Amino acid sequence: MYDIIVIGGGPAGLTTAIYALRAKKKVLLIERYSPGGQVAQTGKIENYPGFKSIDGMELASLMFDQALSLGLETVFSDVLDYELLGKIKKVKTYDGEFEGKTIVLAIGAVARQLDVENEKKFIGRGVSYCATCDGNFFKDKEVAVVGGGNTSFEDCLYLSDIVKKIYLIHRRDEFRGDRHTLEKLYKLERDDKIEFVLNSTIKELNGDTKLESIVVENKMDKTTREIKVDGLFVAIGRRPDTTLLQEKISIDENGYIITDENMQTNIDGVYAVGDVRKKRLRQIVTACSDGAIASVDIIDYISKNF
Repeated sequence: MYDIIVIGGGPAGLTTAIYALRAKKKVLLIERYSPGGQVAQTGKIENYPGFKSIDGMELASLMFDQALSLGLETVFSDVLDYELLGKIKKVKTYDGEFEGKTIVLAIGAVARQLDVENEKKFIGRGVSYCATCDGNFFKDKEVAVVGGGNTSFEDCLYLSDIVKKIYLIHRRDEFRGDRHTLEKLYKLERDDKIEFVLNSTIKELNGDTKLESIVVENKMDKTTREIKVDGLFVAIGRRPDTTLLQEKISIDENGYIITDENMQTNIDGVYAVGDVRKKRLRQIVTACSDGAIASVDIIDYISKNF
C-alpha cells in the first residue's frame, strides 16, 4: 500500500514525488519509458530558473536522482487500467496491480507531429514543438511555423521579435485563429517579416546533421517549393494521453483533465499535474509548480482520511 502512486515521470510527477517523500510519504512512480518525459528529449533548456543553460536529459536526471535519493520506488511499465473510485485506488500494469491512498496523474500531453520523414531525426536539431522554449536558438535566422490556429499565431508573434523571417504554412486558404491576432500577422506581412504559404503541406524535411530546408506542396496545383530554413515550429495541436480515463474522470472537450487550484480532480484522492491538466501555460516551471501544490494538498488529504 502506497501513500501516493504517481503516473508519469516528467517534471510534474517527479516534483510531486520529491515533496511527498520529504514529508515521509511512501511513493511509487510508474513510468512507461524513462524518467524525464518530454524534458529528456529536449536539447538545451534556457528558461528554467537557476540554470543559464542545461541539457534536457541532464535536468531530468537530476530530478530523478533527487527523488531516488529520498526513497522513491519505481516501476517501468504501461498502465493498463485504473480503478479510481473508492477510498483505495488501484493501478493495473503489465508488472502487476498496485494500490494507493491517492493517485497523481502526470501523464503529459504530446505535440501532434507532421508524420513526415526525418521529423524525429531533426527534433532538437531544427524541429521544435515549442516556440517559447526554443525560439531564442534561432536569433536572426529564417524559420517556418506550421499551423492555422491561435497557437501558430502566438508562435509567430513571439518569434517575430527574435528571428529574421517567418514562413507560416497552413493547409487551407483561411485561418482558424482569432481575427484580432491575425491582423497583427498581416502587419508583419506588410513589413516583410512573415510570408504566408497557404493551401500547402510539408512533404520533406532536408538536411545533414540539422534541418536545412523544407519542401512544401501546394494542394491546389500540386506544385512544390523548397524553402531554406534553420528551424521549423510545429503548432498543429497537442494530444493529452487520457484514453484510459475516458468516462472515469472529468475531462474537457480536448481531452485535458479538469482540476481545481489544488490539482484535485472531481474524484477525491485523484490529482492531475503538468501538461495533462487543463491550463494556459505548459512549461517545465509550471509543471513543477503543479507538483508542489498537489503534494501539499495530498499530505493534508491523507492526514484527514487515513
